[in-house]
Amino acid sequence: MLDVGFLELMLIGIVGLLVLGPERLPRAARTAGMWIGKIKRTVSGMQREISAQLEAEELRQKLNEQQKNLDDSLKKAKLDVESIADAPTDAKSTPKTDAAQSETEKRVAKASSRLDDALQTVREDPAPTSSSASSSPSTAASTPAESADKDRHHQ
Repeated sequence: MLDVGFLELMLIGIVGLLVLGPERLPRAARTAGMWIGKIKRTVSGMQREISAQLEAEELRQKLNEQQKNLDDSLKKAKLDVESIADAPTDAKSTPKTDAAQSETEKRVAKASSRLDDALQTVREDPAPTSSSASSSPSTAASTPAESADKDRHHQ
């Protein structure tokens, strides 16, 4: 803050001794020290509050971004599922061929993978962690049934 050297402090001490006298100088120095300490604690508290507010705002922005990504993924998956649901009504009027059935299976697999991606986005921790070891258990936390379900959908 203020760049006060030894000579400036000595000058302030001599002027204080001349103005206040030897009896009141220690009490005045103690009072000045208490005020300076209070000011430093107040400034430090304000800095901590500002930092906490900025961090909270960053987390809100990340959360909103993750929510938007999730909504987009779910919308794409919903459109794929709706298009697959509409396709069989069109296919009822014409006999199914192997190519049409293969195309439907591809669309189902694509929709399934998008749903899996959306679900994985939900499972991911939105706040980044400082160590990579703490982020790996979240992916290993899925049950064997979920793993088998994912493998079946990706095939």
